[in-house]
Amino acid sequence: MAGLLLGGVVLLGASVQWMTGMGFALVAVPALVLVLGPHDGVSLANCGAGLICLAGLAEGWRQVRLRSMVPLIVAAACTVPLGAWFARRLPEPVLLVTMGALVTIAVLLLLRGFRLRALTGLGGAVGAGAVGGFMNASAGLGGPPMSLYAVNAGWTIREFVPNALFYGAVVNVFSVATSGLPALDAGRWATAGAGLVAGAVVGRTLAGRVSEPRARLLVLMLALIGGATTLLKGVWGLLPA
Repeated sequence: MAGLLLGGVVLLGASVQWMTGMGFALVAVPALVLVLGPHDGVSLANCGAGLICLAGLAEGWRQVRLRSMVPLIVAAACTVPLGAWFARRLPEPVLLVTMGALVTIAVLLLLRGFRLRALTGLGGAVGAGAVGGFMNASAGLGGPPMSLYAVNAGWTIREFVPNALFYGAVVNVFSVATSGLPALDAGRWATAGAGLVAGAVVGRTLAGRVSEPRARLLVLMLALIGGATTLLKGVWGLLPA
């Protein structure tokens, strides 16, 4: 049963990522954390998101704006070790509360199209990259800060997608190198791999049939439910027996 749930979560996350260009971590992290625990759940999310980003870059790498991405990547590389250290030190209920709160806050900000003058220019890029690196290593959620930076920088969706894929590929490689691979047996690795492949097929099939606004709203609603569930489980774990 746990194996089927793991495969389904990865399939769903991969599907929405291929369908909308975002969402694997937002959708999958809360459920993976509940199924595998905080460390292995986040680490598997880093692996899955990194592989999807690398596959997407095979088609769009020529559109990456390297000069714009350097501050984001360098800042993220500096904070990934801090995020990994943070995740290793916190008790599991506290980590669940932190992850659930981060997901919920990130989704609400994205839903509101949050704009802040500080998230523009070089300073905005460095800030978004630093927060994204920390969040990616600690909670598997490096995408929302990048998305908020792109919104405030006025990037179009055509500009955003290849650069987000590049950012996701690099930051997830950093995160896996720092935190290590999840401790899964061969069966779970095979299940997760099958979910990634099946999700790619489903997502690419649905991409032309579901409007982008509806698909993005679905991603954010699923992420909001998952974040709230993780937050509540963490709070429950903190309550006295």
